[in-house]
Amino acid sequence: MTSSIRSFAARALAGLALSGAAAMAHADGVSALQSFVSEVKSGRASFTQTVTSPDGKRKKTSTGSFEFQRPNQFRFSYGKPSDQVIVGDGKEVWVYDPDLMQASVRNMDQALGATPVALLAGGDLSKDFTLKAQPAVGGVEWVQATPKRDGAGLQSLRLGFKGRELSALEIVDGFGQHSVMQFSAVEVNAKVPAERFRFTPPAGVDVVRQQAPKQP
Repeated sequence: MTSSIRSFAARALAGLALSGAAAMAHADGVSALQSFVSEVKSGRASFTQTVTSPDGKRKKTSTGSFEFQRPNQFRFSYGKPSDQVIVGDGKEVWVYDPDLMQASVRNMDQALGATPVALLAGGDLSKDFTLKAQPAVGGVEWVQATPKRDGAGLQSLRLGFKGRELSALEIVDGFGQHSVMQFSAVEVNAKVPAERFRFTPPAGVDVVRQQAPKQP
């Protein structure tokens, strides 16, 4: 899948549906997101992701699980139809495709930048994003997050909060592809074992280390 959520910096997912994100029941989306970052330090959730082509004619749905521990430790596990594991250990990000027996690794700073993962699993919203509250729709409060730096690979990024829960993540990538993540089985501030944020390539896996481009 080529969605911006599934790749770094075109597939950096992320997404969380963790309860307790909002400090007040009627807070707008910006307040809910800020409370989420300051109050929710770890957690896990299941998700369903639907990716729609720019022309709206093709859709692909996948499911998976997400775990995180601030700052910048996370694990996305995608199931069928496209198995994939994305692991951030705080220093590096691994993307593993078991069907292809391939894994890529790059430095955390290079991989994240202004991506959904940096927004939700990082610790400094103001560094990479400008936040703007948007009107509520169907009981969901929305916030738009605009990357401050060019090259994020995103046209738009929105997060939706319903009551005290982050319920949706919507992304339009640089190619006009639309991705929506919805969440369930939420556990806030759960104790996630440290080994979930480590990745060791299985025997026989081809490992590619991606380097940051040289500055002129």
